[in-house]
Amino acid sequence: MSEPIMEELEFLVGLFEKYPLESLKKIAEKEGIEYYKLKRLYDKYYGKYITVSAMYDIKRIGLRSFVAFMNVPSSSLMKTAVRLSRNPFVSYINPAFGFKNGLSMVFFVPNDQLELIDKFMEQHSEDYEYYEVRAYPYSGKDDFGKWDLSYDYAILMDILKNNARTPITTIARELGKTRPTVRYMINKLKEEGILTNFYPLIDMNVHDRGVIGITKELDESVLEKFKEYEILPGVLVRHGYILEWFFSSKEDLGTKIMEFSQYVDKILVEYFDETFKEMNDRRLAKRYQTMVKKDGNGYHPITSF
Repeated sequence: MSEPIMEELEFLVGLFEKYPLESLKKIAEKEGIEYYKLKRLYDKYYGKYITVSAMYDIKRIGLRSFVAFMNVPSSSLMKTAVRLSRNPFVSYINPAFGFKNGLSMVFFVPNDQLELIDKFMEQHSEDYEYYEVRAYPYSGKDDFGKWDLSYDYAILMDILKNNARTPITTIARELGKTRPTVRYMINKLKEEGILTNFYPLIDMNVHDRGVIGITKELDESVLEKFKEYEILPGVLVRHGYILEWFFSSKEDLGTKIMEFSQYVDKILVEYFDETFKEMNDRRLAKRYQTMVKKDGNGYHPITSF
């Protein structure tokens, strides 16, 4: 596959930011673009380098976000990762080395299952640490709901998360519903504040390394100082802050660690291995429908996978 032309990719991103769900013909009409030119670009990039994804407020369905780091012997690293990958509450897993040597992961926990976290972690490692995480800046206000929808909504959420431009006819056929019913369900997710937006996501595999730092106090100047890098800050509830820098393995790792370590209390390096990426991506197709009980009565226990 040839390398993408960034100008073309950025052009599509701009269009999908304005018209995430509209048909190509409608987009072409509204923007005064030749339809066949737009169709050629769409066929070239969509589903390969760019996808429109639904964005959810998971607090509204009673899920809390956590990050975790665990010591795992190299001899059992892949075995542990595969076992974790079977759990739909695990968002992603990566090899990581630093203040813990083994794996880093992001995972979700239903609001009524917080007492199961240690049991869940102990299934995979004897030496671990985890933190509840929020987006930065954090307002301090949390309003956790619960899952009180039918199982069909979980399937719908998976479809929209993986490809929000999936035709309504296709969704209706998969759910065994009519097209008006599917539109009603989507509107219900919006009205309840669960479905917040649709956003184009680019998958370029530009970054294959990450440096994670944890600190009690955040020096906000670090965000400006290293603005040429992609930096993702987060708030660790009752513990401080987490900073994640993304970069390429072609850059000098030692220099990165020296640069960033002065701003954090402890540091760890993540490796975005292609094998792990495929494993993480593969599980996204049925995440919510595997979390939710088929009778719609809440979530499965996080320890049951």
